[in-house]
Amino acid sequence: MDAVDAGARKFSTHRNHQKQQKQGFQQQPQIGTVSHLLAGGVAGAVSKTCTAPLARLTILFQVQGMHSDASTLRKASIWREASRIVYEEGFRAFWRGNLVTIAHRLPYSSISFYAYERYKSLLQSGPGLDRHKEYVSADVGVRLLGGGLAGITAASITYPLDLVRTRLAAQTNNIYYRGISHALCSICRDEGVRGLYKGLGATLLGVGPSIAISFSVYEMLRSGWQLERPHDSAVLVSLTCGSLSGIASSTVTFPLDLVRRRMQLEGAAGKARVYNSGLFGTFGHIIRYEGFRGLYRGILPEYYKVVPSVGIVFMTYEMLKSCLSGSSASD
Repeated sequence: MDAVDAGARKFSTHRNHQKQQKQGFQQQPQIGTVSHLLAGGVAGAVSKTCTAPLARLTILFQVQGMHSDASTLRKASIWREASRIVYEEGFRAFWRGNLVTIAHRLPYSSISFYAYERYKSLLQSGPGLDRHKEYVSADVGVRLLGGGLAGITAASITYPLDLVRTRLAAQTNNIYYRGISHALCSICRDEGVRGLYKGLGATLLGVGPSIAISFSVYEMLRSGWQLERPHDSAVLVSLTCGSLSGIASSTVTFPLDLVRRRMQLEGAAGKARVYNSGLFGTFGHIIRYEGFRGLYRGILPEYYKVVPSVGIVFMTYEMLKSCLSGSSASD
């Protein structure tokens, strides 16, 4: 569950809460769970597709330090790398690996949504919590822990697709993996089934902090904004606060994401292994050879991606929800 998905869920929850607070409780067209999942999944897919060029640039920068010397790294820039992609690989190469991103996003969203509701119900029925449901802190704790557990569950189940996405997106001129199925089969053949889960530890380690930071920053900014300017548009507030919470979350958890990407590419396409000392050893290796700044290689395109990604998710989700609720009402 990344910052954009968390922001979209908060936006949806906030909108529903506002509607319920309006007196009169006018009957509004509702959508079911399947339609809700469909709207969320399609919104995520559209957002990922629109921001795929920036996502691929982020991955390419993140993995540059694995097999590049210092002089090559000093010459790296977003414009130079984007120009290289267009010149050497063609404009369509910006979307390399996007199909598997979409294939990953749909089950990930569905599993995280279902798991979140199950974990939340389980936690709320725990000893002692049933007597403290009226306290905001208890409710926030349940949602925070439930969201973290849901993210871990969804990430674990769909992780092989995330790994394949990284390997497809990291390919430049030498194409080793020809597609999703070929990549899955090749990884199992060359590296064994365990190869599909390289970097899973870094992923799971980053899920909790990502959710916690995104949630707390979003809630703090939104409550402060509404206190000072209570009549501002809810869409504007959610979009701005969601974007800022995404930036904050990315800043803190980006080193883990970079380490995850590099561990995912260990031994890919028959290349020699670079890191042989686990998660913390990989951190040490990067700091030793690339400096502390090496942990933030590719952070700029990641920042550029956050605002349009959040905006596209909100816009697409609301449009689809409106269309689906209208279809349900006509039926």
